[in-house]
Amino acid sequence: MSRKRSRLPTEPVRLTIDDWSHEGRGVARNAEGKTVFVDNAIPGESVDARIKHRQKNFDTAVAETVFDASPDRVEPRCEHFLVCGGCALQHVGEDRQIALKQSLLERQFLHFGGVAPECWLPPMTGSPWGYRRKARLAVKHVARKGGVLVGFRERYSHFVAEIERCHVLHPQVGMAIGALKELIQGMVARQHIPQIEVAVGDRGAALIFRHLIPLSKQDTETLMDFGQAHGFDIYLQPKGPETVHKVWPQGGEDRLFYELPDFSLEMAFHPTDFTQVNHDINRQMTRRAIELLDVQKDERVLDLFCGLGNFSLPLATRAAEVIGIEGSQAMVERGYENARRNNLSNLRFFAADLSLGLAQDLWGATPVDKVLIDPPRTGALEVCRDLLKLRPRKIVYVSCNPSTLARDAGILAEGGYKLSAAGVMDMFPHTSHVESMAVFDMR
Repeated sequence: MSRKRSRLPTEPVRLTIDDWSHEGRGVARNAEGKTVFVDNAIPGESVDARIKHRQKNFDTAVAETVFDASPDRVEPRCEHFLVCGGCALQHVGEDRQIALKQSLLERQFLHFGGVAPECWLPPMTGSPWGYRRKARLAVKHVARKGGVLVGFRERYSHFVAEIERCHVLHPQVGMAIGALKELIQGMVARQHIPQIEVAVGDRGAALIFRHLIPLSKQDTETLMDFGQAHGFDIYLQPKGPETVHKVWPQGGEDRLFYELPDFSLEMAFHPTDFTQVNHDINRQMTRRAIELLDVQKDERVLDLFCGLGNFSLPLATRAAEVIGIEGSQAMVERGYENARRNNLSNLRFFAADLSLGLAQDLWGATPVDKVLIDPPRTGALEVCRDLLKLRPRKIVYVSCNPSTLARDAGILAEGGYKLSAAGVMDMFPHTSHVESMAVFDMR
């Protein structure tokens, strides 16, 4: 016989917030000593919180009333903050958000890697609003809520949050949520469009509409008219990612662009390509990475998980040769495309599964002097083990997951490298995402 799900309390519970979780929630213990993770709460505060979910070892809750408010508390800009799951930290001042992320990185280094940086780099920060240039917006037709909803998911559910605007999305998109809702509401296929993918360049922006049934000529023309009126390139996706195709404007390149002015580079990308969501931080990040790597004109540099060449091309303006390796052949082709576009000939790109480590025969037996790593959230475990054999003089590691960075830092430290410096990058303000950069030097 299955256990009955325990009922949630009908009244809020009084809690004292003692710490932060790695997700940016306050941490408390209830009267029975059970851990409770509390949204909209800051350490040092007492709150009345409503329990939202119960698990065996912990509960999750949202603070509804705050007593003894922290000096770090601010008024969230977004009226949907406690409903929409897009942000977790709008109630926390920006300086405190940065300090929280650095503290989490420091704890992860010690816990997972048993290391600590010799010095901390200044945090990279930019505008906390209107920064997000890549996103996937959920779409749902909900008759009882008046029609189409467009936005991020609600906290604690798969429902689409009912919002009219988003302050963290690039304004061209964030201030057009209402217009997008009205657009899809007027389409015949409004119940069959589950997602809009957003990509914004330094000039131009694209919307990719996923549709589950073929669109009528009328619906397609409606989307094209919207693109023309609001300045969007319009793409359709009838099935998998390979079916994405542009319908407006007709003709021309399927590309957007962003600039890296410190290196006099213009980078082209397809709207479905991976690019950094925050262009301001990306510019700071590429500049600092190249400075920290201290590339010389006679050196060969290995750029691992290179994508479309976001670091490879800036490195090539300083180094004798750059070798970029990426898992996707499409990104290898994009790397060469960007090299040609920027008149750089000292790059080679290769496609390889880096989760399996380094296959050195890709680029020949000639040693590399320095390495840049920018892996996915799973980190670079096998790559780091192989780098101990390759023995580059310096490694700069760009991370989107502090726990896997810390794990890999421990491997490099055991293999003879010191963690010379590390610091956080606020790529996603108002969220719990911690992006960081670390420098390793051979002892």
